[in-house]
This record gives sequence, structure tokens and C-alpha cells, in this order.
Amino acid sequence: MLFNKFRLQNLFRICPNTFSTSPRCLKSDSSNAESVELAYSSYESTDTDTSKRPPLVILHGLLGSKNNWNSMSKAIHKATGRKIISVDARNHGDSRHSSQHTYIHMAHDVIKLLKKLEISKVSILGHSMGGRTAMVLSLLCSDLISSLIVVDISPVKTSPQIFSMMNLFDAMTSVSIRSGIAMSKARKLADEQLKNISPDVNLRNFLITNLVQTNTGSYTWRVNLPALKENFQNHISNFPSSLKGLQYCGPSLFIGGSLSDYIGKNDLPEIQEYFPLAELVFIDGAGHWVHSQKPEKFLENVCKFLGEK
Repeated sequence: MLFNKFRLQNLFRICPNTFSTSPRCLKSDSSNAESVELAYSSYESTDTDTSKRPPLVILHGLLGSKNNWNSMSKAIHKATGRKIISVDARNHGDSRHSSQHTYIHMAHDVIKLLKKLEISKVSILGHSMGGRTAMVLSLLCSDLISSLIVVDISPVKTSPQIFSMMNLFDAMTSVSIRSGIAMSKARKLADEQLKNISPDVNLRNFLITNLVQTNTGSYTWRVNLPALKENFQNHISNFPSSLKGLQYCGPSLFIGGSLSDYIGKNDLPEIQEYFPLAELVFIDGAGHWVHSQKPEKFLENVCKFLGEK
């Protein structure tokens, strides 16, 4: 387990009143935190001075990609003037695959990307799996994070629904599509086969965004299903217990869907053990995919927070 041997002073770190101008990240005795190159999309405009406020990095959820955040990224940039960097997690989208898929690894991936882009301070927004990556990054490298937004996930509980993901992994693995047919037909065939596991057409459409055609005309999933399945129970479904005692003391907003059980109204005290300044708001009528189900209200909450912090 990575980062399982923190020094005692790190486990009981006291929140500083100010952040260092030179980001410092916690280290561990392990040398196995191998980071990968991440694909990303950048949203900025020549007529807006994006240097006044830190960029906003957006991290998608499990089986998602940066493309899911295209419209919202543009909307946040237009409303705030901030540069937006939307990232594909390892084993997702156009980013590299790896057999390792833990939140510690994913946090290191983002650190590597920001170092490559020569960015020393960011605000960060993450949904679900991306939200936990954002939390881990802020705990390990608090000086790097200007403000934190976490969407429908918490460090203190896990929705029982999340364990149905194993069935989705198996269903996606079993999808069989012959080579050489048009993408539209391939998507229809995939949808027909996935109906056996889920009657939710929106969920099926979301999964099918991962279907891609290779240069040889065959079809495959762009997500690394074997790695996700292998790491799901021990890593993806749980917040790292090794981070207990660490704190990020910057501005933090947790946004939940009122119809979702991924984060509860009574979770705030435990959330504040990690994030003392955390605020918790719920968007009425939204489920787990808050940003796509109630985009206008979601945008309003995000932009208000970024404007104030």
C-alpha cells in the first residue's frame, strides 16, 4: 500500500494560516508511486486575462472522460474567466493505461501534469472518483491547491450502489461486436447487449461513450477494464485510510445531489476532520451526476464559490 508509512508529524499536521509560495508535497518511504502521462483539454480565450486567478483543474468520475465535461468547462471559463484544464484519469479516455489504479497514483499523475505545465497553484474540482483524487491531492500537496470542489462523494462513506460497478465491468467485457461495421451500428449493438445489466438508458449511453474503433476496424473499450476491476474493491471504492489525520485547510465546497446517497447531510462533521473549512450544499432534484442533471444550478454554485474564494 502506497503512502502507508507517513512520518508522525505528517499524520497530525496542523493547518497553517497561509500557504507557501513553493508547493511542498508529502513524501513516503515508498518509491512505487509511478505516475503516468495524462491527456487533457484546455479552455482559455485570448481576450481574457486568466493569470489573475489560478486555473481550475477538472477530474471526471469512474468510466468517464474529459469529454463529459466539455460543455461545463466552457461554461465555467466563460463565467469566471479562469483557465480550465479538464483531465483524463489514468486508464480512461486518452491517458495511458496502467495496472495500478489507486487514489495515491492518480494524485501523483495530476502533480506530474501540473509540473509539466509549470503551474504552481490551482483550484481543483472532482466528481466521484475524481472527487476523491482531488481530496487526496489536496491532503498530500496542500500548498498546490488554492480551493477544492468535490462533487457527490465524500471521504467518510460509500454508496451501496457503487458495488454494482463490478457487474458493469463484467457486462462491458462480455460485449461482442464484429469488425468493420459503422460506429452507429456498433453503438446500437452494444446498447442491446448492455440492456441485460441495466434498464437505465442514460447509464448505457454513458458507458457506450467509451466504445472506440481501432485502426483495423475492430471495436474495443478505451477504458482499461481489467485494471479497474482488479483495483475496484481495495482501492477505487474506498478512501485511503492511510491519510487519516491529514488536513487541507483551504476553502472547500462539497456539492451533493439531493437524490443521491453518495454523500449524506450528516457527513459534514466527519468531512471537516479532513477539510476544516468545508461547506456542504445539496442541489434539489439531482442524483449522482449532479453536473449533467442540474447543470444551471451546478454552474451557479461552482462559480459563486470560485468568485468568493
